[in-house]
Amino acid sequence: MRIGELADSCGVSTRSVRYYEQQGLIAPRRASNGYREYDELAVVRVRNIRELLESGLTVEDIRLSIEKGCLDQPLSTLPRCPDAVRIAADRLGALDRRIATLQDLRRRLARQILETETAMACDGTLVADERVLASATSNSH
Repeated sequence: MRIGELADSCGVSTRSVRYYEQQGLIAPRRASNGYREYDELAVVRVRNIRELLESGLTVEDIRLSIEKGCLDQPLSTLPRCPDAVRIAADRLGALDRRIATLQDLRRRLARQILETETAMACDGTLVADERVLASATSNSH
């Protein structure tokens, strides 16, 4: 099948298919006319790649599974690779660290807004409309 057919059957763009190819995640054959030709393995891999990317894994994470032949069947029927849980847990840990960093930055910014708002209120330079915006941004989530 051609690239457009593969993309349509997997719910991705042709640009995504080309990117997966550039990253070494799929390898099409070339027809005599130079067109890319994809087989059923490519369909399975692209669907798996899309699902794993949507779950938060990176291309590098996925590459490790492909190198071990772990994405050659649908994820729902494939026995998981031994490293799959470790890779996913590592990615989850990285996301947790990023979230904690962002929450800390948010707290700092909210504190700065509150301190500035308080100082402006004390010297009379804060008007009511400005206070509403500052109050809205200082709420914690």
